[in-house]
Amino acid sequence: MDFGKLQDISKVDFSLPPSPTETKACLARFTNHKQLKVYVGCTGWSMKEWVGTVYPPKTKANDFLKAYGQQFNTIELNTTHYRVPDLATVARWKSETPVDFRFCPKMPQILSHSRDLGVLHPQLYAFCECIMALGERNGACFLQLPPYFDLEKWPVLQRFLEAWPKEIPLAVEFRHASWFANQEEPGLVAFANLEKMNIGTVIADVAGRRDVLHQRLTSNYVLIRFVGNGLHSSDYLRIDEWVNCLLEWHQQGLDSVYFFTHEPDNLLAPQLAAYLCEKMSAFEQVVLRGPNLEAKIDPSPGEQMSLF
Repeated sequence: MDFGKLQDISKVDFSLPPSPTETKACLARFTNHKQLKVYVGCTGWSMKEWVGTVYPPKTKANDFLKAYGQQFNTIELNTTHYRVPDLATVARWKSETPVDFRFCPKMPQILSHSRDLGVLHPQLYAFCECIMALGERNGACFLQLPPYFDLEKWPVLQRFLEAWPKEIPLAVEFRHASWFANQEEPGLVAFANLEKMNIGTVIADVAGRRDVLHQRLTSNYVLIRFVGNGLHSSDYLRIDEWVNCLLEWHQQGLDSVYFFTHEPDNLLAPQLAAYLCEKMSAFEQVVLRGPNLEAKIDPSPGEQMSLF
């Protein structure tokens, strides 16, 4: 993920900002479940570099999804951003993954990058039909607004959200700085309306755009896109903070979290996911299933973890 990428992270304040009061008020509307469902995954399964560490030795490309599903329980499904799958493909995805696996499909670019967000485009119906075919295996779709989509376009987004099928969970990722520069009208109105519609938010934790780390929840589920820096020591400190944050949100009413780890070229994303799962599994109220990797998880005070 190139969005917010920096070559030099030495001056970045990676601490999590405090959650806004609106997040606590939002979560208070929901029943405080005894368990926090945590889904941890990466951004794709077609990674031949993972054979022998993440995937069993000699795993064939046709079996990558099966191998991925044995290690992770969710995926940031970016393939749908470029092409709407047919129903046969969706059926195969379901058959090759365990029953506890959840897909989080990304809105097709032909919709998210069109002037009206594709509210009248036939591909919107086709996409929703495929997502409905996932059934309970759909975690939450996410609409990643393009960087130029500013808060003046809120009426466009509102129209799209009102047309979106209520039975399909959805989360929205804002990228333009105007959504965060001044938390007055219409920025607050946008988040408040997401909450009224029970539509979630996507939170990005990335070095070069700390403003998108808004911590505003609008439902009892959230999608987090965590961008690491090659297993730099700060990656682990940031994960530790997220563990505490998620536990606090759970006490306030959070039910589910979809946490996606990104690393340069995504080669080391599974190692970071494994570290998160190791930390979260220490708490009895957390339900999750994380990867079992051959590479030992041993973060040190140094700049980067050694894989072997």
